Amino acid sequence: MNVPSPEFLAFSAVAALLFNAHGAIWWRRMVLFIANLLFLASFSHDLGAFMPFAGFLLLGYVAQRVTWNKGKRRLFPVLLIVTLAAFFWLKRYSFIPSTAFLPFPYVLVGLSYVFFRVIHLIVDSHEGDVAKPVDPLSYLNYTLNFTSLVSGPIQRYQDYHAMEMEPLDLDLPVAGRALERIIIGYFKVAILSLLLSQAQHHAADALKDARTFPETVWLGAQIVAIYPLYLYCNFSGYVDVVIGVARFFRIALPENFDRPFAAGNFLDFWSRWHITLSHWLKTYVFTPLMLLMMKRVTAPSLAPFLAVVAFFVTFFLVGIWHGQTSEFVMFGFLQGLGVSGNKLYQVLMAQGLGKKGYKDLAKNALYHAVARGLTFAWFAFTLIFFWGDWSQIDALRNDLGWAGGTAALAAIWVIATVTLALWETLRAQVLSIGGAGRSWVMSHYVRTAEATALVAVTLAILLLLNAPAPDIVYKAF
Repeated sequence: MNVPSPEFLAFSAVAALLFNAHGAIWWRRMVLFIANLLFLASFSHDLGAFMPFAGFLLLGYVAQRVTWNKGKRRLFPVLLIVTLAAFFWLKRYSFIPSTAFLPFPYVLVGLSYVFFRVIHLIVDSHEGDVAKPVDPLSYLNYTLNFTSLVSGPIQRYQDYHAMEMEPLDLDLPVAGRALERIIIGYFKVAILSLLLSQAQHHAADALKDARTFPETVWLGAQIVAIYPLYLYCNFSGYVDVVIGVARFFRIALPENFDRPFAAGNFLDFWSRWHITLSHWLKTYVFTPLMLLMMKRVTAPSLAPFLAVVAFFVTFFLVGIWHGQTSEFVMFGFLQGLGVSGNKLYQVLMAQGLGKKGYKDLAKNALYHAVARGLTFAWFAFTLIFFWGDWSQIDALRNDLGWAGGTAALAAIWVIATVTLALWETLRAQVLSIGGAGRSWVMSHYVRTAEATALVAVTLAILLLLNAPAPDIVYKAF
């Protein structure tokens, strides 16, 4: 079952009606559990295909219960390593001999996000942050929650369990906002990401026949620059839909995006893009690594430079998590380079200009606009290794040439600088329209009209194009 799709929305609507038909906690837990199983079953009718997934879930549950027991916490490192090894093995990472893999196909959908939840439970149970042992039904509903199984967002068990035991209120205004979120998200996925995907493929096809250097640069810039916009609409649209759907189950999923292309640097970008992943990595990778290094390197003056190293390691792992191939190793290297380089730049600028001088520089409108454009250009460049394999990357490099590729990236930087600055200015002016401290465009009436218009536009374009919405990119991870 594709998320989002008309089938998914219909399935969610029926499940939500049953969920809210009775107020008893046991009823709601069982309805959600059955909905989760039915959703999983839509990916395969072969029971055997789910056995490896079930084994991983069982391993995670046993590890959580063992590490929660204070008398057995010495087993924590072993259980953590075994869980990591099981994940790499099931995901068929290339550094593992292929002869060691299972010789039959099995369901992997959502495994990467289940992995985050399982590791979080094991670590937090070991640290004493989980108040009591997790019962099997809560564990399965948390790890397999169909509203966030495919591609997140990544939610803490403590937050989920609090809402499981005391479900959030669901009145008409709340339902209206959730429905609006679903409509906006579906429009992003079904229309915007579809059109952007077609535009990128059109530019890629046209590049082969480009005859002049300016035409080559322009098409190359389109190929590279369109993909981050497509990925944002595809992924954030999915997140909008599942956040809206989950609210009908009286669950508030965490936000995963906060206007990432408004970021003025790469560190800020990763605090706005895939927020739950960034927060998870900060909690379970960056902070422990920093504490470990600071125990060995005690000079306070070196602490900022230790952060540079920790940032590189943390965001290098972003690439490793995304995929099993060498292209994703490069993607991770470039993410780590961007974030750690950004941190090193901040440290050196603060030392050279003083903290106040650097803050004043960062507030300069022109400086911020240029930095924002550079952030977009760098992210767009790193994504080449996200969407392309080596043959596609080599073909793009050959079509552009080194001069054309460099010019295309420079063009993206300049265009992004100007376009994003204009967008931010226009957005601020539009939001300022209104009175009594309230934005007119954010009023209930305007938003209702906008949502209604989006429904009409979405239906019209889907009928006109007669093409299925793109699948969710992050479903592959």
